[in-house]
Amino acid sequence: MVKKAARSTQDRRRAVRRSRPFKWLVAAGAVAVVVYGVSQMSSIAYTERDIAVVDFSVLGPKEKTNALEAANRARCTCTCGMTLAQCVATDSTCPVRIDNIDRIKRLVEEAKPRG
Repeated sequence: MVKKAARSTQDRRRAVRRSRPFKWLVAAGAVAVVVYGVSQMSSIAYTERDIAVVDFSVLGPKEKTNALEAANRARCTCTCGMTLAQCVATDSTCPVRIDNIDRIKRLVEEAKPRG
């Protein structure tokens, strides 16, 4: 009986040791899901990389974020229903694409710090 109890205790310890990596893996997965979710909550769907025809390098981080958010909020004036940023980044055939690029450039100018 004592042998059986000792074996049972050893089996439980082994089971606990085996489950630790699994628990860490589940925890790491949960953290990754939360980080991904938070990153997707940004209002900047199209970044400066997507809108490469406009120079955002003259702006600081906060100003750049403001300009990109504005470009991702404002709507294209044709009937496509896209935002300015989306239109410039994805639709090279838009009849008002050049105007949209100019509008984004104005947003960048307006976002520049005064001083």
